[in-house]
Amino acid sequence: MTEPTAATILPAPTVARWQDYVQLLKPRVMSLVVFTAFTGLMCARAPINPVLAAVAVLCIAVGAGGSAALNMAYDADIDLLMRRTRGRPVPSGAVQAADALALGITLSLFSVGLMGLALNWLAAGLLGFTIIFYALVYTVWLKRRTPQNIVIGGLAGALPPAVGWAAASGAAPLNAWLLVAIIFLWTPPHFWALSLYTSADYAKAGVPMMPVVKGAASTRRQILAYSVVLALAAIAPAFTGLGGTLYLAVAALGGLAFIALAVRLARSGAGDAAPRHDGLYDVMAATRPARDLFAFSILYLFGLFAALLIERLAALGGLAL
Repeated sequence: MTEPTAATILPAPTVARWQDYVQLLKPRVMSLVVFTAFTGLMCARAPINPVLAAVAVLCIAVGAGGSAALNMAYDADIDLLMRRTRGRPVPSGAVQAADALALGITLSLFSVGLMGLALNWLAAGLLGFTIIFYALVYTVWLKRRTPQNIVIGGLAGALPPAVGWAAASGAAPLNAWLLVAIIFLWTPPHFWALSLYTSADYAKAGVPMMPVVKGAASTRRQILAYSVVLALAAIAPAFTGLGGTLYLAVAALGGLAFIALAVRLARSGAGDAAPRHDGLYDVMAATRPARDLFAFSILYLFGLFAALLIERLAALGGLAL
């Protein structure tokens, strides 16, 4: 089968199924956004009507889906060139780019407007900023221009806990921004680990991811540096009153494991040779340290926020953890 080239024309559109429109919203990414935002909402420790809490979570989910649709509408040309993304609805021809754009704008405006009217305009403003930052600053401006794309652009994916916190309390204090900082620092090692074994796709599409521009060895060293800073920052909530004993244990043990995997990756040759793989997790032996860190990073972030959520729910139930 011949690989697509930059000159490839997007396939002729077919009749879209409802599942294609769901995929436009990046449901797996949305689930992580909703989870971190809900954790922020609960950690605010502010009384909120359950119906309004559900509306806040809905707005965040819809906003995340809207920004994802905007991203797919704009990135259809480069998505077509990469194995990991060419099956997405727009490059595959299932949904036209114009329809994805219209859906993204509609969902984005709806989510921000409803958040402002039902909750408060601070939360709505943060949600709107998140959508604009992801769709315009990251997707349109940074992604194709700088190897720091995922570092700066990672702010969009880091903001949902602050949005949830603001929705519940009408404020965004230091602890809310600690949660933002954790996700912000987590993003580079997470995505650079992925890019070490998908660098050929990024190079073909002209996306200047760090391994493409600076090389695999430099990327591995930067992953290690970010991992150490992340592990240290993730402990901070245990000393600000946000996290308790359970959180401290998860952050400490998870951070040590994260650093150990980053050290293993730094000492490996992952990304030095042209990567070959059949799927997201099925990679050649030399690239497995990158795959393992990528997979563990998801578990690590989930563990941190799950520990905070469990502690908050336990406190509501009169239990001490």
